[in-house]
Amino acid sequence: MSARLRVAVIGLGVISRFYLAALHSSSGLRLAAVCDTDPRVLEGHRVPGYRDHVRLLEEERPDAVVVTVPNDLHARVCADALERRIPVCVEKPLALDAVQGRRLTDLAAGSGVPLFTAFHRRYNSAVGRLRAACAGARVEELTVRYLERIEEHAGDDSWYLDVRRCGGGCVADNGPNAYDLVDLLLGPAHVVSAHVDRDAAGADRQADVELRAGAARARILLDWSYPGERKDLEVRLADGRSLYADMLAGHSGFKNSLWHEYEGVLAAFERSVRYGTPDGEGGLPALRFVEDVYRLEKAGAGRGAA
Repeated sequence: MSARLRVAVIGLGVISRFYLAALHSSSGLRLAAVCDTDPRVLEGHRVPGYRDHVRLLEEERPDAVVVTVPNDLHARVCADALERRIPVCVEKPLALDAVQGRRLTDLAAGSGVPLFTAFHRRYNSAVGRLRAACAGARVEELTVRYLERIEEHAGDDSWYLDVRRCGGGCVADNGPNAYDLVDLLLGPAHVVSAHVDRDAAGADRQADVELRAGAARARILLDWSYPGERKDLEVRLADGRSLYADMLAGHSGFKNSLWHEYEGVLAAFERSVRYGTPDGEGGLPALRFVEDVYRLEKAGAGRGAA
């Protein structure tokens, strides 16, 4: 499988431009087709455009697909591709809940094709440097901040603010990326406390979550009402060192860090398709993290709970 892989992009919302740019610059992948229910966004692409993803899958038979539809459609679109033995790269979260996620992972295993969840922050250059600096050292504490104003980031994708379509708010949408960074640096972690603030529409706008990964402690801070944008990590090592990574540093301009991160996503996805190389444990642990936060919220287990 040395030729460039033919990749279809299903869903042309706010994130799709980063995938399209990464496909354009890739030496191993090429764009084969696009799909969206809005005919206006299909214009201008030099590949076939479809409004029905099943028709695309049947007529184009791509080597792989990238799924960037709203969160509530992930399970259906991914399943339709996996049933046709087409590898899938799906934007996080994998699905709306762990039950849907497990069905997809079982379907992928049964079909023998990769199901790859795109946690783009693990491919951030500052994260890579921090991870290298931590090599061989024991992490005692980790803090991940994921702060933004969602109305600025969502653009025309109003579904982000629909609790039913998004799966919640900042916990459901930004939480998986933040949890993946904890998993990347500490390994599997479990939630021990969670404080969540919601708006009048029921969307969670802020969250403060404590986790444990063995002897290490982690804290995830999420905010959808932050004036501006802050995405960073702080690490305290057992040898006394404190390390810091600003995921936005060196990438001036709104969302500019995402260009190189999605190049990393597609490079890792290509390796997964060609060689079966996994990158992380996929989307299920992140979905369990989201469910655990909401469960503790309902139980009233705020900060300091055991």
